[in-house]
Amino acid sequence: MWRRGRWWVLGLVLALVVPVLVAGTALRLNYSGDLREDAKSRGKDAIWLGHAWVDGRKKDADVAAFAARIKGTGIRDLYVHAGPLEHDGTLPAARHPRARWLVDAVHRTMPGIRVHAWLGDVLATEGPDGLRLEDAGTRAAVVTSARQVLDAGFEGVHFDLEPLHSDDADYLSLLDDLRALTRPRKAPLSVAAHQIDPLPAAHTVLGAVSSNGSEKWWSQEFFGQVARRVDQIAVMSYDTWMPLEGLYGGYVAQQTALALEVTPEGTDLLMGLPFFHEDDLGHHESAETVSAAVRGVRLGLGRTDAGRDRFGVALYVDFAAEEGDWQAYREGWH
Repeated sequence: MWRRGRWWVLGLVLALVVPVLVAGTALRLNYSGDLREDAKSRGKDAIWLGHAWVDGRKKDADVAAFAARIKGTGIRDLYVHAGPLEHDGTLPAARHPRARWLVDAVHRTMPGIRVHAWLGDVLATEGPDGLRLEDAGTRAAVVTSARQVLDAGFEGVHFDLEPLHSDDADYLSLLDDLRALTRPRKAPLSVAAHQIDPLPAAHTVLGAVSSNGSEKWWSQEFFGQVARRVDQIAVMSYDTWMPLEGLYGGYVAQQTALALEVTPEGTDLLMGLPFFHEDDLGHHESAETVSAAVRGVRLGLGRTDAGRDRFGVALYVDFAAEEGDWQAYREGWH
């Protein structure tokens, strides 16, 4: 009995460990190879900026310092946190009292840079509280909030709603309604996107085994459906659980390729860079480095669609960035 039990345990361990080893080897190989010289900045990058830029804490001197910081980079778009939304989709105007000041200051010191309102909220997909996309009134309020920030002077609107499960038809409906607002105004509509299934139906499997139905990934098909409805889509290619830099870089290369395959030529695709430093289960600072992300992005771009013009990287986030992050971005991507 004990010998049979030991063989059963060994079989179970092998069934769990071997696929992980195979996947890890594949990711590490994905991180190897030569970089194409033309797989680099197109001048269409973005950065997420914290709430201090619109609530009165930032001054003219901060704008001048930031202008000097990004001079010579490919940064074109600023996603400035102007929310969060209320759970009913509304946005109190008091959340962004210095919006007009910021837009004017950016135009004065950084010609050609666009300022987007970054709006978001926690969704009630994995808990009792949060914004409910299935409610038509809530979706209508979100559209009204987008109109509000555009009227306040922002040139575009950027949404980050999490955790957003794959194949959410209500989210697609919201994007259609938002596009009907932004397109006549020639205002860019952009979204932060979840990562794509690294293995077929990975989001379904994770949702089935997790205690709260958490999915983490989107199907590649759903990613494409979202990408076709927006002007920009920025992949949150961090918080990947990867423990080693080589695995993380290979994962980013894979994510870049998967996203390129389904993002239409008319949509800007941006891959996120981890300009923050934490150590927890989802994010290992020593693994998720800017240099590894940039190399992964360049490998994925060069192998999949090196001629893609509407492509860039998105830096998350300004207030957590260190000097080394900026240096790795400049040296690796430009």
